[in-house]
Amino acid sequence: MTKKRKLPTYYEGKYKKIRAHEVIADYNLTYNLGTAVTYLLRAGKKPNNPVTQDIKKAIDHLNFELEKLRLEDESSLLTKINTKYFNENTDSTD
Repeated sequence: MTKKRKLPTYYEGKYKKIRAHEVIADYNLTYNLGTAVTYLLRAGKKPNNPVTQDIKKAIDHLNFELEKLRLEDESSLLTKINTKYFNENTDSTD
């Protein structure tokens, strides 16, 4: 049986003691979204760590996710263009 590893308290909710990774798993978040949520949930709770630092880190990971989605959209669009223009206009006589 696997034991629960003791995490620092800044990764637990105050009242229900729900852990950040449990929220991320329950919502099935991507790496970047999950990391952003973790930073926001612990913001202002980690000793000697300014709340602004965690907010900035969360924003960085949200921007990473937006960039990843943008690149995926561009790749999908290029695939559609290639399929339309290169597969439709292919002469089968070679």
